[in-house]
Amino acid sequence: MSSGLAFAQLRVVTHNISNYAGGQVPAIQTCYYDSFQGRSVSADVIIVQEFLSATSVSDFRNALNSAPGSPGDWQSATFVNGADTDSAFFYRAGRVQFLGYTIVSAGSGASNNQPRNIMRYDVRPVGYGGAGASLACYSTHMKAGTADSDLSRRLIEAQKIRNDAESLSPGWAFLVAGDFNIQGSSEPAYQELVGSQADNSGRFFDPIKTPGSWNNSSSFRFVHTQDPATQMDDRFDQILLSSSLVDGFGFDYLGNPNVAYSTTTWNDSNHSYRAWGNDGSNYNGTLRTVGNTMVGQDIAESIIALASGQGHIPVFLDLKVPPKVSAPLSINLGNTFVGGTLSAGFQVSNSGDTNLWTAAGIGSLNYSMSVTGGFSVPSGSFADQAGGSGNNHAVTVDTSTPGYKTGVITILSNDPDQPSRTIIVRARVVGWTVR
Repeated sequence: MSSGLAFAQLRVVTHNISNYAGGQVPAIQTCYYDSFQGRSVSADVIIVQEFLSATSVSDFRNALNSAPGSPGDWQSATFVNGADTDSAFFYRAGRVQFLGYTIVSAGSGASNNQPRNIMRYDVRPVGYGGAGASLACYSTHMKAGTADSDLSRRLIEAQKIRNDAESLSPGWAFLVAGDFNIQGSSEPAYQELVGSQADNSGRFFDPIKTPGSWNNSSSFRFVHTQDPATQMDDRFDQILLSSSLVDGFGFDYLGNPNVAYSTTTWNDSNHSYRAWGNDGSNYNGTLRTVGNTMVGQDIAESIIALASGQGHIPVFLDLKVPPKVSAPLSINLGNTFVGGTLSAGFQVSNSGDTNLWTAAGIGSLNYSMSVTGGFSVPSGSFADQAGGSGNNHAVTVDTSTPGYKTGVITILSNDPDQPSRTIIVRARVVGWTVR
């Protein structure tokens, strides 16, 4: 697994960029497109908090498009100016279809409301059209502070996010990303997001399985995200995923969500999740620049510059895009006599686009088959990885009676665009018995 370089899977980033009013072009370009020892953010989707204006959105997008090494296909969602600072959303048009945005709930200064807009941005990887390839991305920037009133307002926000996730169309995947301002997983707002309830359709999961009291604990130093300019001692910034993205099936997290993130190294091969720039050497201090083993000096300095003396570092993870099923439209077994043997081979494969996504960045195709009309196909469950030669199967026919035989092979798979794929099969059995 990649420890930092985007290998053509779907990379999602969250970043509280701290009262961003525009400019800082060199820092943005260095942070997102410079590489160190082959590692670079090179994102596909960027979910950002603390933007101040539509101009700042344009500046950030232009910085991404003009960065050395950038594909130059960055687009942005419409900026929505709400209470306090605002979320922004950026995506690569060559890799992601933007479906639209929703103001889940408008923020305000009221004690019974969250302080900022809760935004949802809906996307789908290029080349897909089904609900099972749709991804709802929530952006959150929860109330800061440790007073009871602060905890209460964070809980209100978490409830609104989970309620909205429960209302999504069946089959949709979803994630929430941003600055939670939560110091430990036992806080009610966090439990509202990740806890089991009567309705778990809107439940989120931590893909790095790292609960605990994150604040001021060196045990969690590799996942701390705030503050790179002064002291790294909190895991405020996170990306949490829906159950469908951590079930090991199709559209999924690139990593093992059943294994906790390492407490001894940032370079955890079980996970694509990274707190970008945090090499674990800076607990309760400024982000290490000289000698930073994850990103090197230049990128580390750009992260600090974007934090504006009070901010956060980016967090990213990789998702495998869904598989695609490929099979022939029809099969003709030919002719035989009654009692003869008649069969034909056919292939089922994962045809995910390896020109756009690498094989490792495409989910496994999982499928089973059935058939009608006196034909037989192998039973059981099968799997195929993209970029391979596919699986070879055989279809046979019952030749005990003469006549023209027609049947339908049905392939049930986790291809979100073609969950049921059919193949017409034909054969002819001539009415003379083989002796």
